[in-house]
Amino acid sequence: MTEKFILAAVGAPFGLKGFVRVKSFSGETGHILPLKSVILRLKGKEIMYSVEESAGSDDPGVLFMKFSGIDSPEKAKTLNGAEIIAERSMAAPLNPDEFYIEDLKNLAVISGTEKPEMIGNITDILEGGGGDLAEIKLVSGEKKFVPFRKEFFGEINFEKGSVILLEKWILE
Repeated sequence: MTEKFILAAVGAPFGLKGFVRVKSFSGETGHILPLKSVILRLKGKEIMYSVEESAGSDDPGVLFMKFSGIDSPEKAKTLNGAEIIAERSMAAPLNPDEFYIEDLKNLAVISGTEKPEMIGNITDILEGGGGDLAEIKLVSGEKKFVPFRKEFFGEINFEKGSVILLEKWILE
């Protein structure tokens, strides 16, 4: 299981004191506001920053953060595009039937027929126009996209590392 998550993206500077605009990937900010330190990943480098101050905004999913050593709009601008990374425990809390997309990656996809067979592995979950799509790399090497919905996917078993594909015809 993934132990670190990308929680948000750093945007443009805000104000004159070095604050930056931060956009949460989950759309929630309650788990980000109390952070005292974060890892910022920018251009392949990861650097730990102390958070001096955080504040909410009127825009849902957006907050403002000030990092130590970043005291001007010019310095804040150098962080634009950085990803905020934190430990799993600091990720948005899950409801009982929810899971993190990162945990779905690499799960084996097994057919839900009387004779189960290995179909492939989930390589990603992507946003589609009508909902999320599971990208599956088939055993043959071909990639297919399947709507990630209950009518197509059954039991997700993280201990076994597998997910059941209920309707194999969806791959045609």
